[in-house]
Amino acid sequence: MSADTQPANIQQKVFVVDDDLSARESLCWLLNTEGIASEAFESAEDCLTHWSSDWAGCITIDVRMPGKNGLQLQEDLNARHNLLPVIVLTGHADVPVAIRAMKLGAYDFLEKPYSDRELLECVKNALALGREIDHAELEKARAAAAIDSLTEREAEVMHLVVEGNTNKAIAARLGISEKTVEVHRSRVMDKTAARSLSELVRICLLLDEKI
Repeated sequence: MSADTQPANIQQKVFVVDDDLSARESLCWLLNTEGIASEAFESAEDCLTHWSSDWAGCITIDVRMPGKNGLQLQEDLNARHNLLPVIVLTGHADVPVAIRAMKLGAYDFLEKPYSDRELLECVKNALALGREIDHAELEKARAAAAIDSLTEREAEVMHLVVEGNTNKAIAARLGISEKTVEVHRSRVMDKTAARSLSELVRICLLLDEKI
């Protein structure tokens, strides 16, 4: 993935999954009054059909739905490596199910009937978390693109540098001159946009590169 693959200003949405038409419309209207974009789906299957890894924002899921229920939908989203925070909407009798959803990674759950204030507060917090996740993923994608741009020799030098080896030690290890090591090291810093050794180490750790 290139550094420009995913812009940092993607519009966030609340993806509403509820089989009740009036509930969907009411929730979307409430979000609209707060200037929050939304997109509604009438079933788990409908949501999965349209789901994309490019989505940004959060997802609200009603527990009780015909076909796949909210818990099954969450399991399917997890299988697709969904990173968006999930808010589970549940009736009193479904609280144990909602707790199971939390164990599956749901951000929060709201028990019906909930107030507009409660819903909006929960959604805004989830969207804030979603922005943090988007930023982290974008940073990781940019770091991956930078590492992928390195030549095999530059990658070798980078790993030896972050291990703490001196240019002299790297030169001896690779059988090249110190001047050549300096050139490779400079190119690594330029391609990764690392301004210091500590930044280069952080980039490697971000991608679980062996240090």
